[in-house]
Amino acid sequence: MRIDQINVYTTRLPAKGGVYRMASDEVESLDSTLLEIVTDHGLTGWGETCPVGPLYQPHHALGARAAIAEIAPGLVGSEIASIRLLTKRMDERLNGHGYAKAAFDMAFLDLLGQQLGVPVSTLLGGALTDRVPAYYSLIVGAPDETARIAADKLKAGYLRLQVKISGRSLEEDVATIRKVWEAVGYKARIAVDGNRGLTVASAIHLDRLCEAIPFVFEQPCNTMDEVATLKGRVTHPIYLDENTEDQNAVLKAISQGIADGFGFKVTRLGGLTKMTAVRDLCAIRSLPHSCDDAWGGDIIAAACVHLAATVEPCRMEGAWIAQEYIDGHFDAKNPVVIEKGHIAVPQLPGLGVKPEAGMFGKALVTYGS
Repeated sequence: MRIDQINVYTTRLPAKGGVYRMASDEVESLDSTLLEIVTDHGLTGWGETCPVGPLYQPHHALGARAAIAEIAPGLVGSEIASIRLLTKRMDERLNGHGYAKAAFDMAFLDLLGQQLGVPVSTLLGGALTDRVPAYYSLIVGAPDETARIAADKLKAGYLRLQVKISGRSLEEDVATIRKVWEAVGYKARIAVDGNRGLTVASAIHLDRLCEAIPFVFEQPCNTMDEVATLKGRVTHPIYLDENTEDQNAVLKAISQGIADGFGFKVTRLGGLTKMTAVRDLCAIRSLPHSCDDAWGGDIIAAACVHLAATVEPCRMEGAWIAQEYIDGHFDAKNPVVIEKGHIAVPQLPGLGVKPEAGMFGKALVTYGS
């Protein structure tokens, strides 16, 4: 089975409610890039990459499509058999840009799963469950309103809540954390996410002011070196998110004991194939982590869920998908949805989702026949 054609599409994914607020940015609509790889056997595989604007990571939508333009021509005619060989060929075409290569990786696994008649989770080592926990991300907002939403999401079945902070006064952040804790208590696990927005001093200050509240402190500061200085100076476990830009960064964080857990993004780490390596590193050191992505539709959501299903439940911090924050689905027959705080693992061969024909309009560009 060889690659006959690669089609590139784009679609806009507006945020429900008009805006999604983080410490570094406010986004209203996200630009998602989709890959359709068509083989000489008539099978079609899909991949997706959707950066949350240009500030969250050193990724952006135009950069993804520029990277795809460098990679795609060299893959036409390649055999879909060895994912490692295809990864090598991508690296020979372009250095870095894992978030663009991730879309190819998803599509390769989608095709291979369809050819073999197995879901992608099987190709990633095998699912340990047929449903994975999701978690809900509470955007930067007023303390009382954030607490109200937290209580509602607890009732909806979410057992983990991520509270986004920073980009405002420390007093507001502390008040928000306290209000959320009062609203949910021990009924939900809390992650406080600084999105790189705090100084070392403010992170230590916040930690002291909220010492009695159990939560994990996610990516409080901008750099890994800054986060490393918090070790032994804060009472809450520290998770890394944005700093895990590649496998080597994860290895460094684990070997130096910088992180007590991680918030992993599939596209940031270069795709599902590379994510399995960091999953296994975390298993060796018993480090919990999530299986998320920055944003995206059903294709990215399916990828996250397939991987999450292969993680030991005791280390699974949940999967974050954008379903709660966007309207509609790419595949109305087999949508990836959150029900009572959990997501069913797709059981069809490959990723288990297929965008409806023509829903993205004409291809932005086509490589191959």
